[in-house]
Amino acid sequence: MLTVVILTQDEAPHIDRCIASVKALATRIIVVDSGSGDATCALAAAAGAEVVNHEWTNYAQQFNWAIDNCGITGGWLMRLDADEVVSADLAPRLAAFIAGTPVDSPIVGVTIDRAIHFLGRKIRWGGMYPTRIIRLWRAGKGRVENRWMDEHVLVDGKVGHVTGEIADINLNSIGWWTSKHNGYATREAIDQLTPGSQIVLAGEIGRQARRKRWLKDNLYARLPLGLRPLLYFLYRYFILLGFLDGWQGLAFHGLQGLWYRFLVDVKIAEMKGLMKSRGHDLAAVVEAEYGLKI
Repeated sequence: MLTVVILTQDEAPHIDRCIASVKALATRIIVVDSGSGDATCALAAAAGAEVVNHEWTNYAQQFNWAIDNCGITGGWLMRLDADEVVSADLAPRLAAFIAGTPVDSPIVGVTIDRAIHFLGRKIRWGGMYPTRIIRLWRAGKGRVENRWMDEHVLVDGKVGHVTGEIADINLNSIGWWTSKHNGYATREAIDQLTPGSQIVLAGEIGRQARRKRWLKDNLYARLPLGLRPLLYFLYRYFILLGFLDGWQGLAFHGLQGLWYRFLVDVKIAEMKGLMKSRGHDLAAVVEAEYGLKI
């Protein structure tokens, strides 16, 4: 038995495609919507998904709410974003894994390779492919770690791997992308200014994810604000051969590896300055300036 959980808000361009990619595989498909103003909910219901509504705080809290409140009591659970699709070769391999893994198996989580497509091109270089993360786990054996950004699934047990891809193919404009990443930058800044947010809780998140988290928290975080985004971009674009992704690679690595990371640093500096000048704590500043309750 497989339950797929998809979190949505205004995902009408993507939701049919997403559900179709797992419909033959899943026993249940649950769409947790947070106030879509488009046809997302109607399209999801017509495609055969169960649709529930819950107010959004962040990804981790929303997904954990689904785990606790949607009657997921057994089998396997899969995390899938609305703009993602399970590849045609991955679906039967997942089905075979689920059918062939006994209940008493020590493997309770599964990593799957994720591929990002940007401006019509699959990003293969710059350390971005494959991104190997836990997307499938036994129900009751995993939760999403409580972070505002870069949250991973933590599982209580061993982790296996199934070959194949989940493809992230977003159909929205670059204006939408930059607006979304502006919001991401706020959340990333909150995480970096929150004591203890860099600690990986007890549980397994996957080897690649753990290594990247360690480098981010123990190397990148120690570099000076403003300088580290430039160094990171140069490392991705030249050392990790991001330039081989063509002009789309320049756009992606420049925006995601330099612009976004620099925006995070600017927001960190802004939040620190406001905390000092106003004598307020982080929670008060974030709520006043960004309307987020932390």
